[in-house]
Amino acid sequence: MNAPDIVTADPEPHVLHTYARLPMAMSHGQGCWVWDTEGKKYLDGLGGIAVNTLGHAHPKLVPALQEQIGRLIHTSNYYASPLQENLAATLCTLSGMSRVFFCNSGLEANEAALKIARKYGHDKGIARPEVIVYEKAFHGRSIATLSATANPKVHAGFGPLVEGFVRVPLNDVAAITEVANTRPNVVAVFLEVIQGEGGVNAATVDYLQAIRRLCDEHDWLLMLDEVQCGIGRTGKWFAHQWAGIVPDVMPLAKGLGSGVPVGAVVCGPRAASVLQPGNHGTTFGGNPLAMRAGIETLRIMQEDHLLENAAVVGAALRAALERGLAGLAGVVEIRGQGLMLGIELDRPCSELLGRAAAAGLLLSVTADRVVRLVPPLILSATEARQIAAILCPLIQAFLQEPLPS
Repeated sequence: MNAPDIVTADPEPHVLHTYARLPMAMSHGQGCWVWDTEGKKYLDGLGGIAVNTLGHAHPKLVPALQEQIGRLIHTSNYYASPLQENLAATLCTLSGMSRVFFCNSGLEANEAALKIARKYGHDKGIARPEVIVYEKAFHGRSIATLSATANPKVHAGFGPLVEGFVRVPLNDVAAITEVANTRPNVVAVFLEVIQGEGGVNAATVDYLQAIRRLCDEHDWLLMLDEVQCGIGRTGKWFAHQWAGIVPDVMPLAKGLGSGVPVGAVVCGPRAASVLQPGNHGTTFGGNPLAMRAGIETLRIMQEDHLLENAAVVGAALRAALERGLAGLAGVVEIRGQGLMLGIELDRPCSELLGRAAAAGLLLSVTADRVVRLVPPLILSATEARQIAAILCPLIQAFLQEPLPS
């Protein structure tokens, strides 16, 4: 006997309400385009929040993953993993660093980085190590990473927060120098090279070089969170490479697996031996499917020159946005690098999320008033122009509406 239909206003009555979802569900994708279950087509300016590096159904990635699924998906970290070693070696070559730990997400990578910092401090005899973190930072939603995060909305309801964080403003050398002179328990600096959830705010080249010098002078770890801005998004493999520096710890995730969950913590010599057997681990991290996804993603990016594409097409997209929004009152700034761009408005603009989707464009709004674009790195110049052609009139119309009283 069939169960009776249940009539409810909630389209997902059995799913925890941890997301404010738009009333749409995706069915399939191809390249930089996706279709919902009703057949509507969208240009993907969000890339799964900087995840879908190669877009959707990439013709080189799909057969490689199909082959891997037919061979081996998961065993255990009890055993050596040639695929882990392969991907780790590539990441070390690209970064100039020396060892890698694999996990499943950016949150896990950041959590591991914080454990490395704590252990590093304890190994130096510091009983209560402190880590410098930043205003507007976002590092995740575990108890430790939300404590490192700056957003009070993320903190609300989850106190007491983890101790041991010292917060400073971004790009203020004097502030971090003051901390160096007054806080002897500091062991690390934890910084997003470009803040994603905080509003697409970039650390300057001069600032990155200054904190590298400070970390060397004080024997601190420089930990650069490249979860969102890494893996070619800015036109270099890692955003900090524009400053010509090398960090001691670099968490990665998002774009590394082109949609297959994978995270990594890349360590330089100062941090590479901090964690020893028993100090950290993961069941699923580094599984063969995720490793194959990472290997193939980096290989395809190299073969298809996607770093150059991110730089060139990103510059074209930014120029198109600047032309389309030139002189428009209410546009505070267009910023970012490569295919990680933010348009800051003078008012909250979360309404643009739904309006853009209705117009056939996927994007996000972060920090309340910043429209964020992080499309796949395969985006073409034609598609960049299409993004601007859809988005600029939406922003113009939105800004012409009266401000809410």
